[in-house]
Amino acid sequence: MKTLMLLRHAKSSWKDKGISDHDRPLNKRGKKTAPVMGHLILEKQLVPDLFLSSTAVRARTTAEAVAEACNYKNTIVHIEELYLASPGELLFQAQSRTHDSIDRVMLVAHNPGMEDLVGMLSGHSEPFPTAALAVFALGIDSWRALELGVETSLLHLWRPRELE
Repeated sequence: MKTLMLLRHAKSSWKDKGISDHDRPLNKRGKKTAPVMGHLILEKQLVPDLFLSSTAVRARTTAEAVAEACNYKNTIVHIEELYLASPGELLFQAQSRTHDSIDRVMLVAHNPGMEDLVGMLSGHSEPFPTAALAVFALGIDSWRALELGVETSLLHLWRPRELE
């Protein structure tokens, strides 16, 4: 049994209109929320074995803050293809970059792909705001078997506003 964790990046800043979408940083709320989600992960004993993050600044910064708050000790893998990825691409990146010795993987990426993937895996539409975290049990023993249509069970769905 494998576990897939989907974390949407925390709230980003729109202050600097001249900055590219890829380079937008977190805003004040995002900087506050990311560690909260990391503490939740630690408290629930869900620390990932592997973090895979989009290369966008807001995703990288979210992944770093969450990883620090949950005492993740390994390297965060930054993947350009996770930037604005489709649900299929999100699963492909987890499938192709994860060794079977790893049980729990965290993807840090963006909507609409993340929200669409949560809906596909859970079987129903779920709002997936910034810094939301979905945790799925997967009915697979090998990451190579990860694809749309595999048996999944939504274990947890946390939205930051619900934790306040």
